[in-house]
Amino acid sequence: MIHITLGDMRPLKPWEDPLGRAYLGFAEEMTQEQIYEANRGCWVLGARADREQFALINYKGVIRQAIEIERIVPAGNRRAMEGKILTAGHPVYDAYVGKPSPVDAVRNPITYFESEHASRACGCGCGAEVKLGHFLPGHDQKALHDRVARIGTVHEFIHWFDDIMESRQAENGPDRAPEA
Repeated sequence: MIHITLGDMRPLKPWEDPLGRAYLGFAEEMTQEQIYEANRGCWVLGARADREQFALINYKGVIRQAIEIERIVPAGNRRAMEGKILTAGHPVYDAYVGKPSPVDAVRNPITYFESEHASRACGCGCGAEVKLGHFLPGHDQKALHDRVARIGTVHEFIHWFDDIMESRQAENGPDRAPEA
């Protein structure tokens, strides 16, 4: 799980910030949406971040927000999270928000920790539980090969995929990457 430690709210110049933010950090009067928008990026997020499902926002030793990460995206020369703000009733929210941080004070604002609440179903559809990443070892290949088989041969799959990508690029224009 990603753990982000915040400082006090401070202003930014929106025209200089890759996300166009006017401020970052935390203040008691902020709404959950404001906390998310101000603090979802721009962070130095390594490869491990791509395998994490949740992030916690910590201010002064108390978890103030829990986020379910949908994707990590570029933000200038750093990266930002896109996801859903969790609310009461979600196991991660209930386990952490409003409670002391599970991570001791550290110098780096981004840390990672193992959590019993960070699991999901394997992406191949086998039903097994995965704690880190989207697949059990080797199951990404199983999922890929199962999907290729639905189309037919590898050759047919490649042509089908290229046709889909060409269609998306036509919709989005040549200078824009297709949206997933």
